[in-house]
Amino acid sequence: MNVELKRAVSVEELLQRRFEGFEFTGEWKDFIGVPEKAGAWLIWGGSGQGKTHFALKMAKYLSQFGKVLYNPLEEGISMSLRKAAKHEGISSDNPILFLQRESIPLLKHRLRKRRSANIIIIDSLQYTGLSYEDYKELREEFPRKLFIFISHAEGKEPSGGTAKSIRYDVDVKIYIQGYKAFAQSRFGGGTPFIIWEEGAGKYWTE
Repeated sequence: MNVELKRAVSVEELLQRRFEGFEFTGEWKDFIGVPEKAGAWLIWGGSGQGKTHFALKMAKYLSQFGKVLYNPLEEGISMSLRKAAKHEGISSDNPILFLQRESIPLLKHRLRKRRSANIIIIDSLQYTGLSYEDYKELREEFPRKLFIFISHAEGKEPSGGTAKSIRYDVDVKIYIQGYKAFAQSRFGGGTPFIIWEEGAGKYWTE
């Protein structure tokens, strides 16, 4: 059996290797730290807790670092998505492209094109039909891109076997509850992010 092994990296090479990170500042740096520009993140939470608004806030912030693809597989291009985008102040100045419920095979085709977006937000993971093996293949084919998956939740856990498996692989884990986002990040941060001040205030004081 012929097995092609990748060259091992020495300690010196590891310490000298450069990685590209997003230059986050302010509340986003406090929340996540300075994350790498490639990899995978997972966002999950119950219905009506603020996931979509948070994802759109994040899309708007990330758009200053490059083109963002937002694939609303679950909701589609809808009145409610438009309302949420307006609420978060997203405008034509933001390089965000909203896809029309694009399947993963079609999304892959799009991402293979030159100068395709490097930041992809997929809502929701359950609507992709991805298995954990499919997820790994997606990561392996596009190692320089950042995939952000939004997931349904069962209590405080991501819903379904694929989401639960992905949770242990991703670089940033974000749980949404009561219009607050709580992150576990390999890049620092840790300060909760307020999605909606009034809604969070009511939720956490009742």
